Amino acid sequence: MKDEDIRFWSRISYEIMEEVNEVISPLIGQKKADKTVKMGADGTPTKLIDLAAEEKVIEILENTGRPLTVVSEEIGELKLGDTPSEVVLVVDPLDGTNNAVKNIPAYAISIAIGKISNSIKSMTTDDLELGFVKNFATGDIYNAVKDRGATLNGEVISTSNEDDLSSSLIGAYVYRADMEKVDLLCKMIRRMRILGSVAIELCYVAEGIYDAFVDVRGNQRVMDLAAGKIILEEAGGLVTNEYNQPLLKKLNVLERTSIIASGNRNIHKELIRILGEGV
Repeated sequence: MKDEDIRFWSRISYEIMEEVNEVISPLIGQKKADKTVKMGADGTPTKLIDLAAEEKVIEILENTGRPLTVVSEEIGELKLGDTPSEVVLVVDPLDGTNNAVKNIPAYAISIAIGKISNSIKSMTTDDLELGFVKNFATGDIYNAVKDRGATLNGEVISTSNEDDLSSSLIGAYVYRADMEKVDLLCKMIRRMRILGSVAIELCYVAEGIYDAFVDVRGNQRVMDLAAGKIILEEAGGLVTNEYNQPLLKKLNVLERTSIIASGNRNIHKELIRILGEGV
Protein backbone atom coordinates (compact mmCIF):
# COMPACT_ATOMS: atom_id res chain seq x y z
CA MET A 1 0.00 0.00 0.00
CA LYS A 2 1.37 3.43 -0.97
CA ASP A 3 2.18 6.01 1.71
CA GLU A 4 -0.61 8.29 0.53
CA ASP A 5 -3.12 5.43 0.87
CA ILE A 6 -1.80 4.59 4.33
CA ARG A 7 -2.28 8.21 5.39
CA PHE A 8 -5.77 8.35 3.89
CA TRP A 9 -7.05 5.15 5.47
CA SER A 10 -5.38 5.99 8.78
CA ARG A 11 -7.28 9.27 8.84
CA ILE A 12 -10.54 7.51 8.00
CA SER A 13 -9.90 4.88 10.69
CA TYR A 14 -9.33 7.55 13.33
CA GLU A 15 -12.54 9.26 12.24
CA ILE A 16 -14.40 5.95 12.54
CA MET A 17 -12.98 5.28 16.01
CA GLU A 18 -13.93 8.72 17.26
CA GLU A 19 -17.45 8.79 15.84
CA VAL A 20 -18.33 5.23 16.84
CA ASN A 21 -17.22 6.13 20.35
CA GLU A 22 -19.63 9.08 20.33
CA VAL A 23 -22.49 6.90 19.07
CA ILE A 24 -22.12 4.12 21.63
CA SER A 25 -21.23 6.25 24.67
CA PRO A 26 -24.87 7.02 25.59
CA LEU A 27 -25.65 3.30 25.39
CA ILE A 28 -22.86 2.02 27.65
CA GLY A 29 -24.34 0.30 30.71
CA GLN A 30 -27.90 0.84 29.46
CA LYS A 31 -30.46 -1.97 29.42
CA LYS A 32 -31.74 -0.95 25.98
CA ALA A 33 -28.26 -1.48 24.51
CA ASP A 34 -28.69 -5.22 25.09
CA LYS A 35 -31.87 -5.50 23.00
CA THR A 36 -31.55 -8.05 20.19
CA VAL A 37 -32.55 -6.34 16.95
CA LYS A 38 -31.69 -9.03 14.41
CA MET A 39 -29.41 -11.98 13.69
CA GLY A 40 -26.02 -11.03 12.34
CA ALA A 41 -24.45 -12.44 9.20
CA ASP A 42 -22.14 -14.51 11.40
CA GLY A 43 -25.14 -16.27 12.97
CA THR A 44 -25.01 -14.52 16.34
CA PRO A 45 -27.56 -12.06 17.77
CA THR A 46 -27.04 -8.39 16.89
CA LYS A 47 -27.60 -6.06 19.84
CA LEU A 48 -28.84 -2.49 19.51
CA ILE A 49 -25.41 -1.16 20.49
CA ASP A 50 -23.72 -3.35 17.83
CA LEU A 51 -26.05 -2.06 15.13
CA ALA A 52 -25.49 1.57 16.14
CA ALA A 53 -21.72 1.09 15.92
CA GLU A 54 -21.81 -0.68 12.56
CA GLU A 55 -24.20 1.81 10.97
CA LYS A 56 -21.82 4.64 11.87
CA VAL A 57 -18.90 2.73 10.32
CA ILE A 58 -20.82 2.23 7.07
CA GLU A 59 -21.94 5.87 6.99
CA ILE A 60 -18.37 7.15 7.24
CA LEU A 61 -17.09 4.71 4.62
CA GLU A 62 -19.87 5.64 2.21
CA ASN A 63 -18.84 9.29 2.55
CA THR A 64 -15.25 8.56 1.47
CA GLY A 65 -16.42 8.13 -2.12
CA ARG A 66 -13.90 5.30 -2.51
CA PRO A 67 -14.87 1.91 -3.93
CA LEU A 68 -14.33 -0.61 -1.17
CA THR A 69 -15.59 -3.77 0.49
CA VAL A 70 -16.46 -4.05 4.17
CA VAL A 71 -16.46 -7.34 6.07
CA SER A 72 -18.31 -6.99 9.38
CA GLU A 73 -20.03 -9.49 11.65
CA GLU A 74 -23.51 -7.95 11.52
CA ILE A 75 -23.78 -7.06 7.83
CA GLY A 76 -21.47 -9.71 6.40
CA GLU A 77 -19.79 -8.50 3.20
CA LEU A 78 -20.85 -5.15 1.77
CA LYS A 79 -19.49 -3.53 -1.38
CA LEU A 80 -19.55 0.26 -1.58
CA GLY A 81 -19.12 2.11 -4.88
CA ASP A 82 -19.87 1.28 -8.52
CA THR A 83 -16.35 0.29 -9.57
CA PRO A 84 -14.18 -2.62 -8.39
CA SER A 85 -13.12 -2.26 -4.76
CA GLU A 86 -9.67 -0.83 -4.08
CA VAL A 87 -9.43 -2.03 -0.49
CA VAL A 88 -11.11 -4.33 2.00
CA LEU A 89 -11.84 -3.32 5.57
CA VAL A 90 -12.35 -6.12 8.10
CA VAL A 91 -14.19 -4.48 10.98
CA ASP A 92 -15.58 -5.45 14.34
CA PRO A 93 -17.40 -2.24 15.30
CA LEU A 94 -17.75 -3.40 18.91
CA ASP A 95 -15.65 -6.23 20.29
CA GLY A 96 -16.77 -6.99 23.84
CA THR A 97 -20.47 -6.18 23.45
CA ASN A 98 -21.45 -7.79 26.75
CA ASN A 99 -18.78 -5.77 28.56
CA ALA A 100 -20.15 -2.56 27.04
CA VAL A 101 -23.71 -3.45 28.02
CA LYS A 102 -22.62 -4.16 31.61
CA ASN A 103 -20.22 -1.16 31.69
CA ILE A 104 -17.21 -3.41 32.22
CA PRO A 105 -14.25 -1.38 30.89
CA ALA A 106 -12.99 -3.71 28.16
CA TYR A 107 -14.69 -3.08 24.82
CA ALA A 108 -13.15 -1.94 21.58
CA ILE A 109 -13.35 -1.37 17.86
CA SER A 110 -11.10 -3.35 15.52
CA ILE A 111 -10.25 -2.22 11.98
CA ALA A 112 -7.92 -4.03 9.56
CA ILE A 113 -7.32 -2.84 6.01
CA GLY A 114 -5.73 -4.39 2.95
CA LYS A 115 -5.35 -3.46 -0.71
CA ILE A 116 -7.19 -5.73 -3.14
CA SER A 117 -4.77 -6.73 -5.88
CA ASN A 118 -6.89 -9.46 -7.49
CA SER A 119 -10.01 -10.70 -5.71
CA ILE A 120 -11.15 -10.50 -2.12
CA LYS A 121 -12.08 -14.18 -2.36
CA SER A 122 -8.39 -15.08 -2.60
CA MET A 123 -7.28 -12.81 0.26
CA THR A 124 -6.43 -13.98 3.78
CA THR A 125 -5.62 -12.26 7.06
CA ASP A 126 -1.97 -12.19 5.96
CA ASP A 127 -2.86 -9.77 3.14
CA LEU A 128 -4.06 -7.08 5.55
CA GLU A 129 -1.62 -4.20 5.96
CA LEU A 130 -3.07 -1.75 8.49
CA GLY A 131 -4.46 -2.49 11.94
CA PHE A 132 -6.26 -0.24 14.44
CA VAL A 133 -7.76 -1.14 17.81
CA LYS A 134 -9.27 1.43 20.17
CA ASN A 135 -10.14 0.47 23.71
CA PHE A 136 -13.18 2.71 24.14
CA ALA A 137 -13.11 2.44 27.93
CA THR A 138 -9.56 3.78 28.28
CA GLY A 139 -9.18 5.76 25.05
CA ASP A 140 -6.01 3.83 24.16
CA ILE A 141 -5.36 3.41 20.44
CA TYR A 142 -3.15 0.64 19.06
CA ASN A 143 -1.94 0.95 15.49
CA ALA A 144 0.33 -1.01 13.15
CA VAL A 145 1.47 -0.82 9.56
CA LYS A 146 2.82 -4.02 8.07
CA ASP A 147 6.64 -4.09 8.13
CA ARG A 148 6.75 -0.74 9.98
CA GLY A 149 6.11 -1.68 13.61
CA ALA A 150 3.32 -1.12 16.12
CA THR A 151 2.41 1.73 18.44
CA LEU A 152 0.22 2.54 21.42
CA ASN A 153 -0.93 6.16 21.44
CA GLY A 154 1.92 6.95 19.06
CA GLU A 155 4.65 5.26 21.15
CA VAL A 156 6.45 2.18 19.81
CA ILE A 157 5.54 -1.05 21.62
CA SER A 158 7.08 -4.51 21.82
CA THR A 159 6.16 -7.84 23.36
CA SER A 160 7.24 -9.32 26.67
CA ASN A 161 10.59 -11.10 26.92
CA GLU A 162 9.28 -13.50 29.58
CA ASP A 163 10.22 -17.00 28.40
CA ASP A 164 9.35 -19.01 31.52
CA LEU A 165 5.79 -20.31 31.32
CA SER A 166 5.60 -20.80 35.09
CA SER A 167 6.14 -17.04 35.57
CA SER A 168 3.80 -15.95 32.80
CA LEU A 169 0.54 -14.00 32.75
CA ILE A 170 -1.82 -15.47 30.16
CA GLY A 171 -5.06 -14.06 28.77
CA ALA A 172 -7.65 -16.60 27.67
CA TYR A 173 -11.11 -17.19 26.27
CA VAL A 174 -12.30 -20.41 27.87
CA TYR A 175 -16.10 -20.39 27.48
CA ARG A 176 -17.07 -23.81 26.11
CA ALA A 177 -13.40 -24.73 25.75
CA ASP A 178 -11.78 -28.10 26.47
CA MET A 179 -11.53 -27.69 30.23
CA GLU A 180 -8.99 -30.48 30.62
CA LYS A 181 -6.57 -28.45 28.52
CA VAL A 182 -7.47 -25.25 30.35
CA ASP A 183 -6.97 -26.93 33.73
CA LEU A 184 -3.58 -28.24 32.63
CA LEU A 185 -2.56 -24.79 31.44
CA CYS A 186 -3.65 -23.17 34.70
CA LYS A 187 -1.40 -25.53 36.64
CA MET A 188 1.62 -24.46 34.61
CA ILE A 189 1.32 -20.66 34.53
CA ARG A 190 1.44 -17.97 37.19
CA ARG A 191 -1.75 -16.06 36.43
CA MET A 192 -4.67 -16.02 33.97
CA ARG A 193 -6.97 -13.16 32.98
CA ILE A 194 -10.29 -13.38 31.08
CA LEU A 195 -11.50 -10.02 29.73
CA GLY A 196 -13.91 -10.95 26.94
CA SER A 197 -12.40 -8.77 24.22
CA VAL A 198 -10.00 -10.59 21.92
CA ALA A 199 -8.97 -7.41 20.11
CA ILE A 200 -7.83 -5.79 23.35
CA GLU A 201 -6.18 -8.93 24.66
CA LEU A 202 -4.09 -9.43 21.51
CA CYS A 203 -2.95 -5.83 21.94
CA TYR A 204 -2.07 -6.56 25.56
CA VAL A 205 0.29 -9.24 24.29
CA ALA A 206 1.68 -6.75 21.77
CA GLU A 207 2.58 -4.23 24.48
CA GLY A 208 3.89 -6.84 26.92
CA ILE A 209 1.11 -6.71 29.54
CA TYR A 210 0.19 -10.32 28.74
CA ASP A 211 2.87 -12.85 27.92
CA ALA A 212 0.36 -14.72 25.75
CA PHE A 213 -3.31 -15.08 24.84
CA VAL A 214 -5.06 -18.36 23.99
CA ASP A 215 -8.43 -19.42 22.61
CA VAL A 216 -8.56 -23.10 21.67
CA ARG A 217 -12.30 -23.41 21.04
CA GLY A 218 -11.75 -23.24 17.28
CA ASN A 219 -14.54 -20.67 17.09
CA GLN A 220 -12.75 -17.32 16.93
CA ARG A 221 -13.95 -14.97 14.19
CA VAL A 222 -11.76 -13.18 11.66
CA MET A 223 -13.25 -9.77 12.51
CA ASP A 224 -12.16 -10.04 16.15
CA LEU A 225 -8.55 -10.95 15.46
CA ALA A 226 -7.64 -9.31 12.12
CA ALA A 227 -6.29 -6.00 13.46
CA GLY A 228 -4.85 -7.49 16.64
CA LYS A 229 -2.89 -10.02 14.60
CA ILE A 230 -1.16 -7.27 12.60
CA ILE A 231 -0.43 -5.22 15.72
CA LEU A 232 0.96 -8.19 17.64
CA GLU A 233 3.14 -9.44 14.80
CA GLU A 234 4.50 -5.95 14.18
CA ALA A 235 5.36 -5.71 17.89
CA GLY A 236 7.46 -8.88 17.55
CA GLY A 237 4.94 -11.51 18.62
CA LEU A 238 3.68 -14.77 17.17
CA VAL A 239 0.12 -15.73 16.20
CA THR A 240 -0.85 -19.26 15.10
CA ASN A 241 -3.61 -21.77 15.64
CA GLU A 242 -3.26 -24.42 18.35
CA TYR A 243 -1.31 -26.68 15.97
CA ASN A 244 1.28 -23.99 15.26
CA GLN A 245 -0.09 -23.31 11.79
CA PRO A 246 -0.29 -19.74 10.38
CA LEU A 247 -3.64 -17.97 10.63
CA LEU A 248 -4.21 -17.61 6.91
CA LYS A 249 -7.98 -17.30 7.21
CA LYS A 250 -10.27 -16.11 4.43
CA LEU A 251 -11.83 -12.69 4.92
CA ASN A 252 -15.43 -13.66 5.58
CA VAL A 253 -17.73 -13.85 8.59
CA LEU A 254 -18.01 -17.64 8.55
CA GLU A 255 -14.30 -18.31 9.05
CA ARG A 256 -13.37 -19.68 12.49
CA THR A 257 -10.08 -20.56 14.12
CA SER A 258 -8.26 -21.24 17.37
CA ILE A 259 -5.55 -18.80 18.50
CA ILE A 260 -2.29 -19.03 20.34
CA ALA A 261 -0.63 -15.62 20.51
CA SER A 262 2.58 -15.00 22.39
CA GLY A 263 5.46 -12.63 22.88
CA ASN A 264 8.27 -15.06 22.13
CA ARG A 265 9.05 -18.48 20.71
CA ASN A 266 9.78 -20.24 24.00
CA ILE A 267 6.39 -19.44 25.51
CA HIS A 268 4.72 -20.21 22.18
CA LYS A 269 6.37 -23.61 21.94
CA GLU A 270 5.21 -24.57 25.42
CA LEU A 271 1.65 -23.45 24.75
CA ILE A 272 1.52 -25.49 21.56
CA ARG A 273 2.80 -28.51 23.47
CA ILE A 274 0.10 -28.17 26.13
CA LEU A 275 -2.88 -27.02 24.07
CA GLY A 276 -2.23 -28.41 20.62
CA GLU A 277 -0.25 -31.57 21.07
CA GLY A 278 -1.10 -32.47 24.67
CA VAL A 279 1.44 -33.70 27.19
